[in-house]
Amino acid sequence: MKKLFFSLAIAAMFSFVACGPSAEEVKKQKEADSIATAQVEQQRIDSIAAIEKVKTDSIAAVVAKAKEDSIAAAGAKKGKKK
Repeated sequence: MKKLFFSLAIAAMFSFVACGPSAEEVKKQKEADSIATAQVEQQRIDSIAAIEKVKTDSIAAVVAKAKEDSIAAAGAKKGKKK
């Protein structure tokens, strides 16, 4: 009975040690987490750049429209004077 209990105790001890992740698995997980963090950061930067581009394009469109309206208004005034 003592031999059986001792064998079971040894087997239980090794099974608890075997349950945790190995150092290599921990390293791989840290690398995967680092890559995922970098990808999220890159997506954030890309989103900000896209918003800035839309904002710049909108401002340029408004300025161009205002210039066209100003030219049209000046042309209309000139046409009325004749």
